Formats: sequence, structure tokens, C-alpha cells
Amino acid sequence: MASSSTSSIHKSFKYDVFLSFRGKDTRTNFVDHLYHALQQKSIHTYKDDERIKKGKKISNELIGSIEDSKFYIIVFSKNYASSSWCLDELVKIMECHRTTEQTAYPVFYDVEPSEVRKQSGAVGEAFAKYEMEEAAGKWRVALKEAADLAGWELKKTADGHEAKFIQKIVEELSLVLRTISFNIDEKLVGMETRIKDLVPSLGICCDDVRMIGIKGIGGGGKTTLARALFDHISFQFEGKSFVENVRENASLSGLKSLQKQVLSDILNYKDISISSVHDGKQMMKRMMPSRKVLVVLDDVDHIDQLEVLAGEPNWFKPGSRIIITTRDEQVLVAHRVKLIYDVNLLSNNEAIFLFSRYAFGTDIPAQGYEELCRQVVRYAAGLPLTIRVLGSFLCGKNELEWIDALDRLKTIPLNETLKKLELSYIALEEDYKEIFLNLACIMKGWRKDDAIKALESCGFYARNGLRVLQQKSLITIYKNYGYDHLGMHDHLEEMGRNIVRRSHPDKPHKHSRLWKVDEIEDTLANDLGSTKATKYIQVHRKKFSLPIFIKGLRKMKELRFLCVRGNCSIDLEFSIVGPDFPKALRYLHWDFYPFRSLPTTFQANNLVALEMANSRIVQLWEGGERKVLNKLRFLDLSSPVLSTFDLGLTPNLEMLTLQRCHDLLELHMTVGCLKLISVVLEGSRLRTLDLGLAPNIEELILVGCEDLENLHLPGRCLNLRHLLLTKSKLRTLDIGLTPNLEKLNLKKSYCLEELHMANECQKLNELIITYSNLRTLDLGMTPNLEKLVLIECHKLVELHTPFGCLKKLVHVNLSGCLRFRSFKFNIKDYTSCSVDESLEVGPLAELYLCVESVKRCLLHPDNKLPKFQFFCDYKEDGPSLTRNLERLFSVGMCACTNLETFSQSICGLRRLRKLVLQYSFVEVIKDLDQLECLEELILYYTKIKHLPDSILMLKHLKYLELYDCSLLEKLPEDLGQLECLQKLHLTDVKIIKHLPDSICMLKHLKYLELYDCLLLERLPEDLGQLECLEKLHLTDAKIIKHLPESICMLKRLKNLQLYGSLLEKLPEDLGQLECLEELDLHGCARLQDIPNSICEMKCLKHFFLYNCIRVEKLPDELGRLGCLEALYIHGTSISDLPQSIFLLKDLRIQGSRQLLQSCGFTPEIEAHRYIDETMCYARVPIMQEPTVK
Repeated sequence: MASSSTSSIHKSFKYDVFLSFRGKDTRTNFVDHLYHALQQKSIHTYKDDERIKKGKKISNELIGSIEDSKFYIIVFSKNYASSSWCLDELVKIMECHRTTEQTAYPVFYDVEPSEVRKQSGAVGEAFAKYEMEEAAGKWRVALKEAADLAGWELKKTADGHEAKFIQKIVEELSLVLRTISFNIDEKLVGMETRIKDLVPSLGICCDDVRMIGIKGIGGGGKTTLARALFDHISFQFEGKSFVENVRENASLSGLKSLQKQVLSDILNYKDISISSVHDGKQMMKRMMPSRKVLVVLDDVDHIDQLEVLAGEPNWFKPGSRIIITTRDEQVLVAHRVKLIYDVNLLSNNEAIFLFSRYAFGTDIPAQGYEELCRQVVRYAAGLPLTIRVLGSFLCGKNELEWIDALDRLKTIPLNETLKKLELSYIALEEDYKEIFLNLACIMKGWRKDDAIKALESCGFYARNGLRVLQQKSLITIYKNYGYDHLGMHDHLEEMGRNIVRRSHPDKPHKHSRLWKVDEIEDTLANDLGSTKATKYIQVHRKKFSLPIFIKGLRKMKELRFLCVRGNCSIDLEFSIVGPDFPKALRYLHWDFYPFRSLPTTFQANNLVALEMANSRIVQLWEGGERKVLNKLRFLDLSSPVLSTFDLGLTPNLEMLTLQRCHDLLELHMTVGCLKLISVVLEGSRLRTLDLGLAPNIEELILVGCEDLENLHLPGRCLNLRHLLLTKSKLRTLDIGLTPNLEKLNLKKSYCLEELHMANECQKLNELIITYSNLRTLDLGMTPNLEKLVLIECHKLVELHTPFGCLKKLVHVNLSGCLRFRSFKFNIKDYTSCSVDESLEVGPLAELYLCVESVKRCLLHPDNKLPKFQFFCDYKEDGPSLTRNLERLFSVGMCACTNLETFSQSICGLRRLRKLVLQYSFVEVIKDLDQLECLEELILYYTKIKHLPDSILMLKHLKYLELYDCSLLEKLPEDLGQLECLQKLHLTDVKIIKHLPDSICMLKHLKYLELYDCLLLERLPEDLGQLECLEKLHLTDAKIIKHLPESICMLKRLKNLQLYGSLLEKLPEDLGQLECLEELDLHGCARLQDIPNSICEMKCLKHFFLYNCIRVEKLPDELGRLGCLEALYIHGTSISDLPQSIFLLKDLRIQGSRQLLQSCGFTPEIEAHRYIDETMCYARVPIMQEPTVK
């Protein structure tokens, strides 16, 4: 696996580095140390006295070695230029450097770059004897070229310390080499992305010891990823070791040999002697802390291996990284490895890419093989091992051979893959093997909870078993519709089924598990079921003969698991004798069970789970017999015709499900059901439900029980966690003492008038009541309440919330309560909901509040107080101060609301960042200054005439926006005190006449937007002092005729829109707006002249003169606007374009057809189809210029 992009073809080099140096200056000191440092980093280096053999012609071999090297390190010393040999080397090196694939780096050892460049100083003295030589000219050029390259100078690096200098050279060269080697492995696909995902977890720059686990399915690419990561980062460590196949090598040669390998690799010393594993541990503890190391332990399968190879973090020097690959997550967990990375299988595109490389030697499938390749990739299901094996196998074969091979895979699995995968299975304990085989043959894709019930019914410890299988990468857990489901790779499923079949491949009646319909029918129809082998059967009803099935079941004596899924389209003759279930049966699941009861011949003494959803069962036992099921723990009799059920028949029942039981009238509990923890009833006709004898109930779900009038719960429901009750006729509900209640959901409780809760529900985090008749609600002490929904509770007048009970509230919806037509409160980050009084946390709340006057209060129709309804939406991104919500609730819920009191509650939102007020506000909240963190204040359609002076105290206000505040007469004169204001926006503020001059003090103002301010008479004269202003919009200003001259001082202005105004002229120096990108003057009907200075706007991209009817001419030097992309002149009186405009290649011009044609644009004209046929577009040609009249 690695880069999914195609790598270019790189030349292969014999050497990584060629060293060029003057022997007598540096061979036995600097160059010798540099050479050995490079070798230690596995950088293959050429050094003449090491590589040239006796009897060889030196010059020819040197030339060949130079050409065969990727990089050159040229060590310039005082006598380098005194050697013609060195100078000839240098000429050849620089010749190779000019190619795209070879690079030279100068090292200035005891000379300066300028001395080499100019042949001065010591270099000049050394070179002097060659001044008259014929080759002197090319030597000088080579010296100058080399000196101009980026390299290293000892005097200016590491304070002249040679050891640190060499270390820096080696590290930087390793980085370059690593980048190259990482990119050229064309057999790796998808690796670059995976490494980018993993590298941040390594924290290479952090000074700690980290152990990182890479886990995944066998053949899934763990080793490949670890190797690529090792190659990618190993240059940054002082020692490195990659220990392959730890599991296999530990069993073959012992852990002692692996310890020796790690020490030898790290210390770069081969003759290490270890007498025992204990001795090896002591040596590693003693020797490892001296250097920062990278160790990869590949395919670890036991904690013992980690304890002797990477026992504790203190074995290693800070900065070290230990990477462990394994199929078994538990090994990592047991070793306290906190960073665990799940290796991702190949995506479909990556798989096609990798397979094509092995099968065709290209990056895409060969023509005509596309569909066959897709079939191979579907079979491989992202597993790199399978893709590589099949790609190599099919390489060079013809189409018919491909088809034959694919057909064979349907019945005979790929052995090489299965052998690799089966290693994880072999390592399992026997009961976990059985669980795995059940999942592979039957339960893949099941809901996790359902699988646990089935497995526990068969005697397995399912929860631990599933966890072990997940940790060993044999199964996955995935979410679907909010529930955990069991997943398994297709090849693991194939492997499991192969294990079941392989002992007797042609005798399915000897298999422990049956899941194929033809094999099941053959076994039952031919009386082969008497064998004791078959213990588990799953079958789909639509695909088998029911009479044969029923008859054959009698002989399946050892059958413990039977699962019949699916409906049957045929009508069953009830004269057929019902099934005689084996007495060994422990788990019985039969969808749409067609009989009216269980047969009395069924000796169900071992039955643990009975699931018969959508069955025709009228009564449990045939003839009304009362046979007690003592071992039954799980019961689902969801039958539309079941009318009564007696829990006395199931004394040890834990979970009862009766869904869609529309005829259910009675549920008897004559004896204590001490183990009953879950009851789910849906659509029953029960009037009374008495659960007083089930004190350990944990979950009670009563959905759509529309006749239910009485519900009796135990006085002490100490274990009750979840109560869901919808559409009942209950008027009163007393949930008693429920200290562990977490969720209480009473949706559509149309008749509910009283709810009695315990004073303390410490764990309650969700309370939902809708459409009730409750008048009061006392939340008591609910400090962990996160979600409160009281929708359409029209009669709710009082909501009692003791101080501190709403500290963790993150979601509130009171929509439809009398005072609130709409009320929503939400905190986006559900993980951070603790109270924090500090403003340093940052203001994160937003409140959208709309107020509407209403004529009467339903509860107090004669009350003369003003009456309001609120639309409220309150959001937070983090921790909340909720005291304001408690105050809000305590004011009362009816429409007779004192608006001032309500406003005070708003001012309690001290961390409010954004406040939006709409509709019936006649004045802004007076004490706005209490909102210390307010950054945005937005008003829509209010009746406000003045903004309060308290607004000037909002020192963090950044945005002030007023929309359709038609009665607003003026802004505060000292508005300039809002020193953080970045945006001032007015839309349809129709009667305001001037802006306060103080706004020119707003040093951070970026956006000044004035739309439809019809009576605005002028802009402040000192507007140019707004040094940060980027956008100025002034539209439909019908009185302003001139802009202040100071506007030309707005050096950061990017967008100037003046459309629809009655401006008569623009400032002559408008061109000083050097950053302006858009100038919009469209609809300025009185404007006549465009100042010539606009030709100085080097950044202008869009110039709008649309419908400027009096403009007749454009500036002659308009062509100087080099960035201009669009010019809009339709609706003007312009009859000619300046010649310079044709310098603006690819400029898009919008104008009349007549104008564009007169300027020679005929071939390029394009009519606007949707707005106006007279409006046309043309582009200035890039290659040729049209003729201008």
C-alpha cells in the first residue's frame, strides 16, 4: 500500500552520496568522520580510498562513480583547488548537477564561500599554479557554480563544532533521501494518506517516550504501513531497529535472539552476547537510555514478547518511539499502549490501482478486463494480501483463464489468504473459537444485543467473547440506525465457514452448523439429521418446504440453536402437525411462526430464549396447558392475536417483548418476577398494568398503549433507568423512588395532569413531556439534566427549577407553552457542559429572540397587562451559565409577561456573544452593558426609536446591524466609543439623517454598509480616518450628492458600492484607492464624468457603470488597469471605447450590441438570454486586436 498517485520513473543510482575532497586536508579527520556518520545512517557513500580496487584506472572509475551517484558532497578546504584531480572531479560533478536528478552540496570546511567563488585567499593561492593551464577556465566556472549552491559552512554552523556540524549534514541529507525513497516505491498504494494520518500521533518533536500500536486483520497491511513509516521517520533517530515477524521468530529462535537483534541494530555492533532473556532485559535497560531510538516490533501476539523487548518507557531515552503491530488489541491494552491505530483496508480505487500493478504492470486495468478486475476487487474486499496474490496469479493469463479462476473462488477459497487469516483463529481459546464460528456462519450483521442474547442462551460468555474477537481484529462493531452491529471481513467469514465444512466437505449432515438451504433440506429430507453433529441451524422460510422442515426437526436431537427468518408467501394448512422441537434446544427464533401455540410435546426444559415476532400465537401452550419454563430468560411473543399472558409461566424471565399485540387485554403477574429487567409493550389494549412485583425493572417501554389508565410501579424502583410512555390515558403518574432514572419520555401524554417525581433524580439527563395538561412541574434536584423538552404543554404555568439543577442543561425546547410560541436552547458541544464563571473561557452563546404582542392570555383572559409571545432560540458552543434559564422559568409561563422582567433575565446571559432581537420590541434592553462579552447585536423589524446609551459600554462589540428599524431616528453621538466595532450595517433605516462624526474614530471598522437610508444627507467629512475600512456600501441615497474628499485616504478599501445614488461627481483623486477591487456605480443617473485617476487602480477587477445614463466617455488610459476582468457599461451613453482597452486581454465587456459591433467585436458577441436581448457580452481577444473606429 502507499501513494495512490502514479510515481514518475526515476533513474536507479548505485550510490546515494559521492564524497569529493582533498585527501591531505580532510581524509583522516573530517571526511572520515562524515563518511562513517553517513554509513551509520545506511546512506550508501562513495569515498575513493574505500572503493577503488588495485589495478583499476582511477580516472575512469571515478567518472563512472560520479555518474552513478545521486548526491555529491564537495568538501572545500584550503588545498582543494591545488589538485587538478579534485578540479576535474568538480567539473564532472557540476555537469551531472545540471541534470534534474542529481544534486551537489558544497561544504566549506576551512574556507569561505567567497574565497571559492572568486578564487581568493587560501583558495586563490592554491589555484594560482593553474592560471595558465588550458582547463583553468572551466575549473573557474565550476568553482563559482559550486560556491553559489546552497550548502553548509562550518564556521557559521553549530559554533564550529565538527561533530554537530556533521550531524546536521547527515540529518538534512537523510531527510532528502527519505523523501525520494518514500516516493519511488511503485508497489505501494494508499500509504501516503495513512502515514499522514499516523504521523501526528507520533509527536516526533515531543520529548517523551511513546508506544504506538497498529492493529488490524491479518494481511491488512499492518507490516507494510509500519515499514513505510519506519523508512519515513527513521532518519530522525540515533538508533533504529525493525524486528519482523516477532510471533513466528519468537517460537522458532526464542526471545533472546530478538533481544540480540534489537541491541545489535541500535548499537550498530554485531558481536553482542546474551546469556538469557533476563540478561537481555538488563542489557536493554542499561544500554538503551543513551540514545533516541525507533523500534518496530512487527506481528506481536503475546504480552511476554513486549515485556522483554520494550518493557517500560524508562528503558528508552526521551524522544524514542516504539511501534507495535498486532492482530490482538488486548496485547496493546495490557502493555498500557495508549495510542492505537486501526489500519484501514484499501478503498475500491486503491484496490484497482494495486491490483493493476501486479496483474498488468500499469496503474489501470488493461482494456477489456475492467469488469473482471472489479470482480476480483469485490472478492478481495480491500485486503492487500488477497489483491497481491490474485494479481500475481492472474498476471499473463487470458480472459477465459480469469473467468475460470474467479468461478473457482466461489467454491474454493484462496488458500494463501486463509492460512494467513487462520493464525488469529488458532490462537483463540476453545469457547471463543465456537463464538467466532457462530458469527461467521450465522450471526454476521446481527445487532450486537441480539447476538449476545443468542450466544448467552447457548451457554457462552458472550460479552467477553465478542470483546476478544474484536481485539484480535476478527470482528468489527459498527453503527447502523443507532445500534451496534457485528461486522466481519468477507474473507474471515469465508475462513470460518471453511473451518466448519473442511473435515466433511461433501457431508453437510456432519457439519456443526448449517446455513445453506439446499444442505438443510437435503439433511432433513433424507433423514440424515439423526447425527449428533449439527447444533446450529439458520434458514430463511421463503426458500424451504415447511412440511419437510417440520418432519426433519424431530430427529435433530442435539440441536441447540434454531433461527428461522422471513415471512412465508403461502397459506399454511393448519392441519399440518406442528413441529416437534428437540429438547436440547436453547435458542428458538422463528419469525412469523405459523402455529397458534407451542406443541405440548416440546420438552422445553433447556430453552433460554424464545423469540417469535409477528407470530400467530394466541396462547403459549397448546390446549392452554401451564408448562413452566424455568430457564427462559428472553421472551418475544409479538403477536397481533395474543390476548393474555401469564408471567407465572416464566419465573426467571429477564426481558419481555410484546410488540404489535393489538388484542392484548391482560398481563398477569401472580408471582414475583425478581429477575425481570426489561418490559417492552407496544399497541396493547391493556387498561391496567401492575408491575409492583418486579422491583428490579431497569427499562419500561410502553408505546401506543392508548387504553392504559393505570400504571402501578414498585414504590422503590431502584434500578429503573429508562421509562418511555406514549399516547396513554394516564392522568396521574407516580414514578416513586427512582434514584437511577436517566431518561423519562412522556410524549403525547394528552391526558396527563399530574407527575410525581422523587425530590432527587440525580442521574436524570433527559426529560421529554409533550401535549400534556400539566399546570405545574417541579424538577426537583436534577443536577445532571441535559435535555428538557416541554412541547405544546399549553396549560403549564409554573416550572420549578431549584437553583443549580440546570448546570448541565444543553438542550431546551418549550415551544407551544403559553408564553413561548417557540423556545429552543441548545449547546452544541455535549461533552463540555460544566459551569465556568470566568470570562476567559470566551463568549460562546447566541440568543435569537422575537417578541409578538397577543390580544389575550388563555389562562387570564381578563388581565389588562401587556401580553407577549416569544420566539426564542438560544445556542451555546461550550460550558453554560444557566442561572439565567432558572430565572427565565421562574418568571412564570403564561403570556401575561412583564417585558422588563424578561429583559432582566436576558441580561443574566453574561457570556452572550450574539443577540438578535425581532418584532415587537419598542426599546432595546436597557442594561445591555451587563452583557460584557457581547460581540454581535442585530435588530430586525423593531419599533425602537433610540439605542440606549448603555450600548456604548459594550467594549467587545464587533458587529452592529439594524434591519428595517423604520422608526429609528438617530444613532448615539458617541458611537465611536465602540473601539472594537468591525461592522456597522443599516438597511431600510429610512428616517435617519446623519451618521455621528465619532464613527471616524472606529479604528477597527472594516465594513460600513448603508442600504436604502433614503434621508441620509451626508457622510462624515473625516471618513478617511477609517484606516481599516475594506467595504463601503452606500445605496439608494437620494440626498447625498458628493462624497467627502477624505474617502481617497482609505488605503485598504477593496469594495466601493454607490449604486442607485444621486451622486453628481466623484472625487478627482479616487485613483488613490490603490487596493480597490470592485467599483460599483450602477444606477448613478446624475453622474457624468469618470475621473482619469481611476486608471491608477492597479487592483481593480470589476467596474460597474450599468445604467449610468449620463456617462459618455471612459478615461483614455483605462488599459492601465492590468487586473480588470469585467467592465459593465450597458445603459450608458458611451459610444466608443478607448484604444488602450485592447491591452486588457480576455477582459469581459457588457454593453449594447451596437457599441460592441462598432468596436469590431462581432465574432465574440454573446447575447444575454434571460434578462435583456440588447445586453451583450464580448471578450477582448488574447491573440489579435479588433479594429476601433
